[in-house]
Amino acid sequence: MKLAESVDIKAFIDARKMSAYQWLVLVLCFLIVMMDGLDTAVMGFVAPVIMHDWSVSRAAFGPVMSAAMVGLALGALVAGPAADRVGRKKVLIGSVFCFGLFSLMCAFAGSPTELMVLRFLTGLGLGAAMPNSTTLLSEYVPSRSRSLLLTIMFTGFNFGSGGGGFVAAALIPHFGWRAVFMVGGIPPLLSVPLLLWLLPESARLMLVRKVEASRIAATLGRVCGHAFDRDTRFTAPEPVVSAKAPVRMLFADGYAFSTLMLWLTYFMGLLIIYLLTGWLPTLIKDAGLPVERAAAITGMFQLGGTVGAIVVGFAMDRMDRNGVIGAAYLLGGVFIFALGMGTLKSSLLPILVTCAGFFMSGAQTGLNALAPTCYPTRARATGVSWMLGFGRLGGILGSLVGGALLSLGFSFSTVFSVLAVPAIIAAVAIVMNRLALRFITSPMADA
Repeated sequence: MKLAESVDIKAFIDARKMSAYQWLVLVLCFLIVMMDGLDTAVMGFVAPVIMHDWSVSRAAFGPVMSAAMVGLALGALVAGPAADRVGRKKVLIGSVFCFGLFSLMCAFAGSPTELMVLRFLTGLGLGAAMPNSTTLLSEYVPSRSRSLLLTIMFTGFNFGSGGGGFVAAALIPHFGWRAVFMVGGIPPLLSVPLLLWLLPESARLMLVRKVEASRIAATLGRVCGHAFDRDTRFTAPEPVVSAKAPVRMLFADGYAFSTLMLWLTYFMGLLIIYLLTGWLPTLIKDAGLPVERAAAITGMFQLGGTVGAIVVGFAMDRMDRNGVIGAAYLLGGVFIFALGMGTLKSSLLPILVTCAGFFMSGAQTGLNALAPTCYPTRARATGVSWMLGFGRLGGILGSLVGGALLSLGFSFSTVFSVLAVPAIIAAVAIVMNRLALRFITSPMADA
């Protein structure tokens, strides 16, 4: 009698070449992240026009600007546990529908209060989309190229946020600021039927949730282009975790220290990035340089970060992942310190900003690719989303601290030189994460 075939899902994916459908999943996740990036950044492009049209001061408009950031943090914290319980696909598509719908509704806002509430609701969807895109893609690409492919997916955010500026520049003079929100909302809503049709559920999550083998075979076979026998059994070696709730798993059985190190690293990275990119344009403009040059130089940070993300991802697939990210944070701190030691009118400023973006943003994106490998399937989306959610606090703090320090009279050189300290803390924390993972007795240490 023929024995039933037993298939280890992770080993099966790792042993095969990427199928056309796996590349399609990458493209779909890239597009989701790109739409996420556009809707996240759109407020910065339309805010000056809205304040002028509604005769609102900067101080009064501040809560509107920060509402989406609060929603992003809360959305991330809620979405991870939900995805680990009900499925990556459902939560991911729900998040796309959410941020598309409320972004479109922003186009019809009639007051700052209405816009603030709608931006908060938009943020909930935005915060849920990123971690679930990361988790789902990480479970369908082979380990040998996972970091590179995930960082490529994350470059979609840069394309989306950068493209929002061109969209705003083209639409506002002819159609007004409301048209920009429409462009931010309509494509996500139109993509929902396509995502429902094409996006697969995680086969590994289906297994740990004890879904019948025939459904797993159909999903995995569709994605990988393979026909399984009717009696095929599926396995996915998982660590024995005492906690049952996904959030508790982050702090059980040796995962607590690793979780805290990931949070600390991400927090410090976003603190630096938001402070630098948020206040550098203003500082350059205040130094007497044209606003066009201020925007162009700050844009070099994003450009450097896009290239840096791909390079860091490539290196992570060939060397120790934590070590690569730690080195990138450290080198980013070096260039930020050098930036603080110079002047805003220095001819080296664009080069230093580009290098700082290359290493800092590259390290931050690499950390997004690393996080899914640190947790078991039952808590993977929770681990990624809670790291992102906690990290958002660093972004909020960076935006607030930058303005506070500058208003207290601290110089450009002092503020940006001190930013080397959180970069060093991030580098040390991610190296400590590598040490922490050694104490987790798990066959999924490189899941």
